[in-house]
Amino acid sequence: MSALTFQAWSGAHQNRFEDVLRNVLPSADVAPERLHAAMRYSVLDGGKRVRPLLAFAAGELAGADVSRVNFAAAAVELIHAYSLVHDDMPCMDDDVLRRGKPTCHVQFDEATALLVGDALQSLAFQLLAEHSLTDDPARQLQMLKLLAAASGSRGMAGGQAIDLESVGKQLTLPELEFMHIHKTGALIRAAVLLGAYCSAALDDVKLNRLNRFSKCVGLAFQVVDDVLDSEADTATLGKTAGKDADNDKPTYVTLLGVQAAKKMAAELHVEALDALAGFGEEARRLRELANFIVLRKY
Repeated sequence: MSALTFQAWSGAHQNRFEDVLRNVLPSADVAPERLHAAMRYSVLDGGKRVRPLLAFAAGELAGADVSRVNFAAAAVELIHAYSLVHDDMPCMDDDVLRRGKPTCHVQFDEATALLVGDALQSLAFQLLAEHSLTDDPARQLQMLKLLAAASGSRGMAGGQAIDLESVGKQLTLPELEFMHIHKTGALIRAAVLLGAYCSAALDDVKLNRLNRFSKCVGLAFQVVDDVLDSEADTATLGKTAGKDADNDKPTYVTLLGVQAAKKMAAELHVEALDALAGFGEEARRLRELANFIVLRKY
């Protein structure tokens, strides 16, 4: 196991992964140039890359070849980036700032932003289909199905639909959790499992532990996001602070209050770490990522 600190490990992966993304994205000098430039603008040079880091950490745990995990992680990040581009559009949250710079539809235009999201989603599945991610073709088909389900109406897109329908409403805690298990949690779960699936080393018991970990950490991510949205400023977040409250959206903070929301995040943190209790040092990076997700300030 690497002796690198978490900061050094994550920084090295983030820097290397930026090159992976640059290579899988179409060049901005290839037609249609404006669309490709907008795709690169929306994906590169920004974000915490939490989902790819989870994929790499799960891949390390499973002993997967990092060259295979690269494409699984890139596919997840492209889906995430497309969701942000669409989420920021006037028909959704109508935001002007993302990752510290103008949102895609502001920098380019709405039609281009719509096409950027469409193209990034298509590219994600192209990556999973055209590269060898595992020695088992049936497992690779399972990986495609996993990302598709996590992205669609029973996953991220469905969660976004519920989010839009919930504006101005007071949801119960189970209803709010259901929304975010789909909107945020599904793609985080996919990142962890896709990283692990790049190896055949884990049995069903261990995969179930990873599944439980990913569900807990995915929900914790959203709870912390809601807390930060209420407490941090725009410069720190790199996106408009207080946007959910301004749009009268239900959040864990509006439902529970700040302190109870923080308590919930802490409890989910404990549950996530408990799910990894059956692993040893090989789960170190996943534990560190759980710590980062819950204790982060942006």
